[in-house]
Amino acid sequence: MNLVRKLSSKNLLVFNLVLMGVIFGFSLAFLSFSCSTPSQAKTARAQENPVVIPQDALLIAEGLQTAFRSVSEKVLPSVVEIKTVSIRRQQIPNFNGIPWEFFFGPREGTPDNPGQEREFRSQGLGSGIIVRQAKDAYYVLTNNHVVEDVNEISVATSDGKEFPAELVGRDERKDLAMVSFKTSDFFPLAVLGDSDTVRVGDWAIAVGSPLGFMFSVTQGIVSAVGRTGGPANNINDFIQTDTSINRGNSGGALVNIRGEVIGINTWIASNTSGGGSVGLGFAIPINNAKRSIDEFINNGKISYGWLGVSLLEPDRDTLAALGLEDKRGALASMVFLGSPADKGGIQPGDFITHIDGREVRTVNQVTMTVGDIKPGDRASFTIIRDKVSQNIDVRIEVRTEAVTMDNKNLWPGVYVIPLTDAARSSLNLDKNAKGLLVAQVVADSPAAIVGLKQGDRILKVNGEIVQDVGAFYRVLREKAKNELWFEIARGDATLESLRFKR
Repeated sequence: MNLVRKLSSKNLLVFNLVLMGVIFGFSLAFLSFSCSTPSQAKTARAQENPVVIPQDALLIAEGLQTAFRSVSEKVLPSVVEIKTVSIRRQQIPNFNGIPWEFFFGPREGTPDNPGQEREFRSQGLGSGIIVRQAKDAYYVLTNNHVVEDVNEISVATSDGKEFPAELVGRDERKDLAMVSFKTSDFFPLAVLGDSDTVRVGDWAIAVGSPLGFMFSVTQGIVSAVGRTGGPANNINDFIQTDTSINRGNSGGALVNIRGEVIGINTWIASNTSGGGSVGLGFAIPINNAKRSIDEFINNGKISYGWLGVSLLEPDRDTLAALGLEDKRGALASMVFLGSPADKGGIQPGDFITHIDGREVRTVNQVTMTVGDIKPGDRASFTIIRDKVSQNIDVRIEVRTEAVTMDNKNLWPGVYVIPLTDAARSSLNLDKNAKGLLVAQVVADSPAAIVGLKQGDRILKVNGEIVQDVGAFYRVLREKAKNELWFEIARGDATLESLRFKR
């Protein structure tokens, strides 16, 4: 009996061990199958149905890649890196005497002359475009701010060579400059395109040396055209692009998909303290710079055409008062006496809409278009006067600081706007108050000389009531050819100004 129990116990133990082994083996096999089967299944399916890139899509992508390669190969040899050095001299502080020598003794190497100066050298970096060659001299177009107030200039080319360069000329208003270097080596000239044909959505490729990374190429699209408001009162309009542009790109090329230069990379808008690219880059349209190339080479500076008017873009109320609600252009609010405009017949209140048949929609466009007219040439101005369009031919003269700052000839020297309900409220005037509000009086101008002040209300011009802006300019043209005076309201008083004789 004991023997049977022992055998039974032994058999049970063996059975349990075998059972546990079977369960463990089955579990291990199941786990292995679970882990391996999906991968094997996927591999099998991939082998049965391999992913194939559509040939037509591949051809398009490779074609675009080839285009970018070709553009890079075409443009890079005609773009240079511009290195500059600015030298400043600063007086060395004098540490001799009390208390320095009392505590530390005489300093070694301290100059005997306490007023001695030390030279400080700061380096700058930019880019440029080779645009002209004359024998062994190459001319490079860049930005004025790249080479402004520098003492040393050198250019590095894409083949790794470096050459000393000299400043040919520069211009602050357009932020353009030119430098030259000499070599017997051959470098291709950049192909200049037509920036007037640039449209939003076009490919845009920037070539330059951003942050010192020499001869970098980035690509994007044209985001907008005709942007205004550049830094430092730059008079250009701009091509906006999301192409990555950073410091060091200034002066470099913005090119189209054909490798033609359509702009000169100039500035970026950034919300970072270091001025990093956020996809808001701006380039000077190359058409704005084409005439400047010859002027820099021949004269070392840019000469501007001068019309002799003070321009502004009127507010909605002024446009309505002049009957120009649906018009775009620039108002000649004042005219310089003796200027090309005055000689040609343009008068205060004329609204300029076209120059030589080309539409001008903003003050900047008028300024740039006139500036690009060669002094001595004639231009046709389409103006609207008393709601009637007419053409006036004017012989453009050269612009100088002397003539543009001569306010005593700026006629009449005052800019007026309608007296709206909002203006009456802000000035605490009665709702029935009359007159035209003096928005601006130019210092030293005829209006300033006779005593007009900002905030005055003009009631009469040369004794004639002027109830709107249109009447104001009409009376100026018809009644004030030889003499000008105003009847004004100032506070609670009504005054008559002094008289100005032309």
